[in-house]
Amino acid sequence: MSRTVRLVILTLAVLLLGSVGTGAVLYAAHRSGLRDQQQADGPAVHAGTVSLRPTTGRRLVVRNLAWGPHRDEIATVPADDPQGPRTASGVKCLRFHAAAGTGICLQAVHGALQDTYRAVVLDAHLRELRRFPAAGIPTRARVSPSGHLVAWTVFVSGDSYAGTDFSTRTAVVDTRTWAIDDNLENFRVIEDGRPYRAADINVWGVTFADDDRFYATLATGGRTHLVRGDLAARTLTTLHDNVECPSLSPDGTRVAYKKRVAGASSDAPWRLYVLDLRTMKESPTAERRSVDDQALWADASTLVYALPGDYGSDLWTVRADGRGTARPLMTSAVAPAYLG
Repeated sequence: MSRTVRLVILTLAVLLLGSVGTGAVLYAAHRSGLRDQQQADGPAVHAGTVSLRPTTGRRLVVRNLAWGPHRDEIATVPADDPQGPRTASGVKCLRFHAAAGTGICLQAVHGALQDTYRAVVLDAHLRELRRFPAAGIPTRARVSPSGHLVAWTVFVSGDSYAGTDFSTRTAVVDTRTWAIDDNLENFRVIEDGRPYRAADINVWGVTFADDDRFYATLATGGRTHLVRGDLAARTLTTLHDNVECPSLSPDGTRVAYKKRVAGASSDAPWRLYVLDLRTMKESPTAERRSVDDQALWADASTLVYALPGDYGSDLWTVRADGRGTARPLMTSAVAPAYLG
C-alpha cells in the first residue's frame, strides 16, 4: 500500500470519527433540550426553606420527582394548592414521612461497588438528629402522630411486593431515647388467641395509633394479615386477612390498605380498600387501578396515594367511603405528608 493511499484512508477515518462525535454531541444536546422542555412544562420548583412546623397554614410535603436540579428533594406546597410552585429543601430522600416536627428520610449512599442505605431522623428544620443503617432498599416510612416514634421498612431481598420471592425488615425508633427495635419479626405473634411461630414471617408497612400501638402487615404461609402491634408487650396480634400496607385514619377507627383481588393481573394485583376496625367490615374505594403504595389520610374522609406517572409517580386522591371518582392531586411527586 502506497503512502498516498494510507494518507487518504487516514483522512477518511478522521472525518468519519469527527462526524460520529458531532452527531453524538448534537443528539445529547437534543435530549437535553427535550428534558429542559419537560421541566418547563412541569411544576415550578425553586430552592427555599422547608419547615416541618409550618406557620402559614396547612402544607403538603413530598419527594419532588419533577425533572431538574431539585429532583428527589423534599419539597412543599400549600395543601390547598398542590399543583402550585414547590419549595425544595435540598434534602434528598427515597422515602419520607413527617409528623409533629419530626421527619424520617430513607436515603441511598452511592458507593464504588454498590449502594448502601440509611434511615435519617430529621428535626423540624430538616437537620439530621440521628442516622441508622438500613438493611436494604427503602420502601415504607412513617412517623407517629406525636413525632416520638419513626418506622421504616426495607427490602432485604427482592424488590416488589407483587411476587412471593421477597423479604423485608422493619424497624421502629423512639426519638426520645434513640432505642431501636431493628426487626419487628422478633415480636411474639398471636393468632386467634394463641402463639404463632413460623420461619417465613415478614412484617412491613407500620402505621401508628399512638406511642405504643401500631398496625402493620404480617405475611406468612402465603397469606397476609393486618396485625395490631404493642411496643411495650412486643406482640403482633392478627386481626384481618388479605391486608397490605395499612394506613390508620386520623380518628383511629378505620384502616386503608391495598388488597389482592381475584382475577387481577399478577403484576398489578391490588385494589384500595378501607376496613372499619369496630365492625371488621371492608369496602372498596372508587379507585379501580392497582395501587402499590401505603395510602395516606389527607383528612377524615380522603385518601392520597401514588400511581405510576411520566416522571416516576403522581399523587391521586379518592374518597374513603367508596363514593365519587379518583382524581389527580399532584404530578411528579411521591411520599406525601400533611403538616398543620
